[in-house]
Amino acid sequence: MVGVRRSRDLKAAWVLALGFLASTLMAQSDRGELRVVVKDGAGAGMPAAVDLANQSTQTRQNIQLPPDGRYSFKNLPFGHYRLLITQPGFADFSESVELRSALPQTREVTLTIQPIQSTVEVTEADTLIDLDQATNARYIGSREIKDRPVTLPGRGVVNLVTAEPGWTFEANGVLHPRESEYDTQFVVNGFPMYDNRSPAFSPAADADNVESMKVYTSGIPAEFGDKLGGVVEINTQRNISAGFHGIAVGQGGSFGTAGGFLSGEYVAGRTTGTVTAQGFVTDHDLDPPVTENYTNHASYTAVTGALERDISTSDRFRVAMERRETWFQVPDDLLQEAAGQRQDRASADTQGQLSYQHVFSASLLGAIRGMIRDVSARLWSNPLATPIAAGQNRDYREGYLNGSLSGHHGRHEWKTGFETRFASLDETFDYDIRSYAIGDVPIFDPGFPASYRFRGSAPLREQAVYAQDLIRLRNFSFSGGLRFDHYSLLVDDTGWSPRVAVSWHSQPLGLMLHASYDRTFGTPPFENLLVSASPATAALNAGFYLPIRPSRGNYYEAGFTQSFVRHIRLDASYFRRDVSNFLDDDLLLNTGVSFPIAYRNATVRGVEVKLAMPQWGRFSGSLSYANTIGIAQYPISGGLFLDAGAADLLASTDRFPISQDQRNAARAMLRYQIVPRLWTSWSASYSSGLPIEGLDQLPDISFLMAQYGAQVVSKANFDRGRVSPSFSLDGSFGLELWHRERRSVTAQADLMNLTNRLNLINFASLLSGTAVGPPRSIGFRLRTEF
Repeated sequence: MVGVRRSRDLKAAWVLALGFLASTLMAQSDRGELRVVVKDGAGAGMPAAVDLANQSTQTRQNIQLPPDGRYSFKNLPFGHYRLLITQPGFADFSESVELRSALPQTREVTLTIQPIQSTVEVTEADTLIDLDQATNARYIGSREIKDRPVTLPGRGVVNLVTAEPGWTFEANGVLHPRESEYDTQFVVNGFPMYDNRSPAFSPAADADNVESMKVYTSGIPAEFGDKLGGVVEINTQRNISAGFHGIAVGQGGSFGTAGGFLSGEYVAGRTTGTVTAQGFVTDHDLDPPVTENYTNHASYTAVTGALERDISTSDRFRVAMERRETWFQVPDDLLQEAAGQRQDRASADTQGQLSYQHVFSASLLGAIRGMIRDVSARLWSNPLATPIAAGQNRDYREGYLNGSLSGHHGRHEWKTGFETRFASLDETFDYDIRSYAIGDVPIFDPGFPASYRFRGSAPLREQAVYAQDLIRLRNFSFSGGLRFDHYSLLVDDTGWSPRVAVSWHSQPLGLMLHASYDRTFGTPPFENLLVSASPATAALNAGFYLPIRPSRGNYYEAGFTQSFVRHIRLDASYFRRDVSNFLDDDLLLNTGVSFPIAYRNATVRGVEVKLAMPQWGRFSGSLSYANTIGIAQYPISGGLFLDAGAADLLASTDRFPISQDQRNAARAMLRYQIVPRLWTSWSASYSSGLPIEGLDQLPDISFLMAQYGAQVVSKANFDRGRVSPSFSLDGSFGLELWHRERRSVTAQADLMNLTNRLNLINFASLLSGTAVGPPRSIGFRLRTEF
């Protein structure tokens, strides 16, 4: 730990830095604003229909302008757009618009009665590749989000992300970007969320409330820090015409699943108000350890509200509030169900946000954002829980503030800013071992005490400053940035993170080459960190404990993007990651409670390829493949290891495949518009299987069959040391039942895992437990827009 004197110097430096930067303001990452003004030949404003499209970012916006002919398209991903303006009796207007800055860009258009001959026709196909970007980011658009299959509740967002190459998931929808664990950052409307956002840890995001998504695994801008295995930017704000608009969604399906979503948005002049509500119930929430799906009921509710006001053409503020709650049961294995076990978990998330934006000049913009947030999680067990009865109650309260200046000067699009987080952690944890062994099979080390109680609290302090610049010079684009982080929670540490990305393009060839380097400083997860770091917990681990320190990574990537026949895009890249203090987690049996750990180091390398066809006549689709190898090295830092024989791993220096080492994964999707109001979509996914950790410590087969069943055990390939490959074939049908102007009613039916294949996700793993994928299931959705 850094000395007291250095800590005081750092605090003093941050006070000065925050005082200097407190007047600066921040805009959302890689998001721009297009202000459209449409006039007639006499110079007066007039209504018109505006269509804004970009195939590379999967963006499509349709707006009916008010009588004054003015509208601001907000939160648009950077890139080239096709702008099409139409009005009966006037000539259509079409042009290409490029957004590269957070500064608002204005387009004034005069419509003429007589057609104007043009030598350039701008089409959507012209936006298939963004040849000027320096990073390799992937986009998920509104149509893909709206037409997504009806899957298990709370997994809409994570399933959309895992459709991209390089992203996989373990049990319960835990995302793994390029085999990283506990290292995914969600950024929702510009606010970063560093806690684990999978369904088993915190209330899920509302996929029906998501307008667009952007996913990074390389070329990560310097403004992002902490969790950098992968970054998922989510935008929930929609561009709509004046007046009241709403969305109502009802859905249901297998496992007694039913849910609904309701959103109302009202635009009056410069003011926009939004309210949403969502809820669901299901009998299949988590991935169970057995095919029988015991004790797996769950319910979820969420309410959000936001108010945005354009005070003037230069000033805008937004305030938002939300409350999410989840209650769910922990699925039993066969032995636990026979004993009568029941374990319940609950989580809640309450937050308030405030942001303000100001345009200082045509080349300088800023904003400031603040958030207060409270996240809680509980676990409790009944008296019949076996072989262990665990209890947990943890709370995380944070105050967050960030600010920056964004500017444009010549070839430069620059941004600089800061962020700071003040948080407190409170944790209580207890267990009672009910049985050290089942028959002759040891479950826990007999030297561990039968009962354990922990209660602790600690402050978390994080600060960061950064600067970044995007430079374009002829066929080259260069992105460079530098970030400094200070982290203080049980350990005190700092890190510098340079980020560099460069690309070269040839427009006649439709080709872009890119390469990037990212230095990362990753902070340990805070969930149950205090329990892992307690001296009493170290005593349980035979007195062996290494503190978890921030990880440091070097990310390298090189690849290309190539277009074919103006409708097909091929992305391919090779990457390598070298990480010290590689973060993972230690799962306490199948309770869903995990404890943060870190390995000494890890190397992950691989190849990712995606062939995408956003739209070609009635067809759209994609084909992707990823080959990834991840190797880590002991010893382990942190954790709570009660398993028999686990103490040997704490002092080992062996190398091994990491728990997320999914060597081969492939996915294909094809969508066909049968008639204007009827479509069908089919997809297939394959993965080669995760490792079975601690294979030499597994008990005999007869015990495993008694615990998980013969079907589940048959899917564990002990010779390979991995679970058997998984495969799923899914189909969807969508029908527009009614459409008039901007009001519509659509119905969708989905069939998942049509072959009813038993897919085993994890098996008898020290770090990941056992989990079975969903069997064949159906889902239905009715969506109304008005």
